[in-house]
Amino acid sequence: MLRGLAGFAALFILGWLGGFVWFVAEAIRPAGPIPKADGIVVLTGGAGRIGAALDLLDADRAQLMLISGVSEGVDLADLLRAAGRTFEPGYADRIALGHAATTTIGNALETASWARSNGLHSLIVVTAGYHMRRALAEIGTALPEATLIPDPVQPPAMIRPSLGTLKLLSSEYTKWLLVVFGLTGAAHLREFA
Repeated sequence: MLRGLAGFAALFILGWLGGFVWFVAEAIRPAGPIPKADGIVVLTGGAGRIGAALDLLDADRAQLMLISGVSEGVDLADLLRAAGRTFEPGYADRIALGHAATTTIGNALETASWARSNGLHSLIVVTAGYHMRRALAEIGTALPEATLIPDPVQPPAMIRPSLGTLKLLSSEYTKWLLVVFGLTGAAHLREFA
């Protein structure tokens, strides 16, 4: 019995490590050409995300944009200033701020609500490369009828990897596995309770 448990543990660890290597390769892969979509959603929480999403909006890759997970009391002018951008005419009509989300699940629910209320069927999703798989899985669960187009941003931690980067990647990989295997439980219901 002990031999069987040891074999199972070894297979589990090898499977986890093999999947982790694939996950890291996917996390650092640059985006291909981004087609036009109905909307853009950017998930806050990391460097370069809002600027990358604004570049897409300015290039008319979509007409509307949601910035999900914005802290209470922060407005569009604050976000633009932090991204080193100026307030362009028309931004106020094209960019919505979501203040309700505090987690990736919350981002997904906020995105689904915004997309449905605006009749959007395709979304460019902007977040960090290491966060993209989980973001797509959560948004896809909340908004299964939409086409999701990933546009990953590579934060500085991915350019100069360290032990902290490895911990971040392994944590994000494990969280993604929990989503894939449906082990996030009722967390979807708690976000906006």
